[in-house]
Amino acid sequence: MLPCKRPAVFLIWAVLLTSLAACANSPITKNLEESLAADPKLQSNPVVFGESQGNQPQAQQNESTLQLPPDFPKDIPLYSNAKLQEVTPASGSENRVSTRWLSSDPSNFIASFYSSQFQTNNWQILQQPTDDAGGAFEARRNNLLLKVSIQPKAVTNTTPNQPQTATELLIDYVPNNTTTAQPTQTINPNETTNAVPQPGDPQFIGPVQPVNLAAQPPSTANNQTTSTVAAESQEFNDLNKAPQEWRQHIQDLATLGVLSIEPEATKSNSTTTTNQFEPGKIVTHREYARWLIAANNAMYASNPAKQIRLASESTQPVFSDVSAKDPDFPAIQGLAEAGLIPSPLSGDSTVVLFRPDAPLTREQLLLWKLPLDTRQALPSANLDAVKQTWGFQDAARIDPKALRAVLADYQNGEQSNVRRVFGYTTLFQPKKPVTRAEAATALWYFGTQGEGVSATEALKSKGG
Repeated sequence: MLPCKRPAVFLIWAVLLTSLAACANSPITKNLEESLAADPKLQSNPVVFGESQGNQPQAQQNESTLQLPPDFPKDIPLYSNAKLQEVTPASGSENRVSTRWLSSDPSNFIASFYSSQFQTNNWQILQQPTDDAGGAFEARRNNLLLKVSIQPKAVTNTTPNQPQTATELLIDYVPNNTTTAQPTQTINPNETTNAVPQPGDPQFIGPVQPVNLAAQPPSTANNQTTSTVAAESQEFNDLNKAPQEWRQHIQDLATLGVLSIEPEATKSNSTTTTNQFEPGKIVTHREYARWLIAANNAMYASNPAKQIRLASESTQPVFSDVSAKDPDFPAIQGLAEAGLIPSPLSGDSTVVLFRPDAPLTREQLLLWKLPLDTRQALPSANLDAVKQTWGFQDAARIDPKALRAVLADYQNGEQSNVRRVFGYTTLFQPKKPVTRAEAATALWYFGTQGEGVSATEALKSKGG
């Protein structure tokens, strides 16, 4: 039936068109043409199907009015192909400003850009992504703390010209003027000159003792230096528990006053704790850091060029688990700033934790002390060189960072720390914890074979 209807339809259209052509000038024809004509308003105001006229101008207006804060630090590198999406002003105690950006470039391009910018412009990198898929940078420069989070993002409801993938950037920073200020101890204006010495001042050599210094009257720089070096002699009543060959070494260091069991800021009045050295107890990272600086500065009391400067509490902490309020912060931070222990300052951007209460291992004992023995860059080393010199059966277990220190220690001959502390051995046991007696024996002597100073000689120079 359907094929029969088609000729009828065509016939109707033919009659209609013939009628229109015959009556082209009639009023009815003109009305019909006007009803079928296009709307003239569309010629001056075209509409793209699928877009909302009401939303598009508002989005463009928000994008044009969104700006960075007036005090946005110029030091912060900005990725050129990223558009600002949101600004969250500082709020709360942290006073952190947050900005959100969107880029059409892959995340690995952006991560490479920031890695290059931070290294080129002398930023201290505290954390960086472990792969190209995304992650976060944490960096610091001139008291400006910065975090850049890079995350791949899938874009939904995209416009025809927008890519299907993008990268989101979160740039958070703490402005310079909101960094924590160091207390100046101005309760009594007359006592401000007795505050803890700051880095670079010549008056702190050896452990700083805040309690004792606060009780001292004002004095000259030289007198302050002498009082700081002149630590109280320590008397331990359990040295008989240490091996006979180590007892004199421990006693010499105790007489110099460098083997403090507790930081000066937290010492109690209990005589039981201070009189017990416990030579067989495992030494912690914080204890060894405190002793290392104290022993070095006591050995070189008359040579400021070889002393290690303690850090001020106003210094930005390099380790996230050692705050400026930690009693051992001056020593730990001081070692990091001198480049004597691995940290982001020395290029080890992954070492963001110090683990102050973790046991000190044998390889760490050498890694931290050897630069103070040789006073020069450690030699290049590999596993074969350590095997050929020391002959350690377990040399493969030594951390690659510590190989140079282990090899340099071999060159010290009989004054090497390994020989002096552990004696003859074919097993180094690099991960084995170090006891307090072993740590003290290592710190008894600083230098190389034929050129160094011992605690005994330091006592003679001191007149002890």
